[in-house]
Amino acid sequence: MSNTSAQYDTQITLCRDVFAKKTKDYGTAWRVLRPKSLTDQLFIKAQRIKTLEEAETRKVDEGIEPEFIGLINYAVMGLIQMKLVSDTRLELTEKEALELYDTEVAAIKALMIAKNHDYGEAWRDMRVSSFTDLILMKLLRIKQIEDNKGKTIISEGIDAGYMDIVNYSVFALIQMSEGKV
Repeated sequence: MSNTSAQYDTQITLCRDVFAKKTKDYGTAWRVLRPKSLTDQLFIKAQRIKTLEEAETRKVDEGIEPEFIGLINYAVMGLIQMKLVSDTRLELTEKEALELYDTEVAAIKALMIAKNHDYGEAWRDMRVSSFTDLILMKLLRIKQIEDNKGKTIISEGIDAGYMDIVNYSVFALIQMSEGKV
């Protein structure tokens, strides 16, 4: 498990670095996105990963790693947006955005550690393409919950879906860093 924790931190550090650089470049323009728009952006990224996984040729020479990083960062943005629902500011300071990012990631990692313990690191025997499919399934569930105005009868909420998307994406990045596809 300690190796998983360190590998997780390595991947999150890469994602946070991208988030920080984009925050410097663009500010927090993503604050304008409504929850459904964030979910759609996540869906587009996940669908692109699936297309790239299945494609024999690519028209744009980009790998799937940046798309998984995008999934992580957009899902964290979604969680931040859920917490700041009554805060109408479009611009957050870079420091504030990174503190919010770190807070969400810490909670997501804690969830991963708990689930990873209970599942016995079963994710290590999964294929990257299975993570993609699970992410797409989570997004379809989130879209349904959004269409139901956030109401569920027995299911977890949107925040749990976003957290799972982050963890599946980190697992995929770890697998790819180990040369598994």
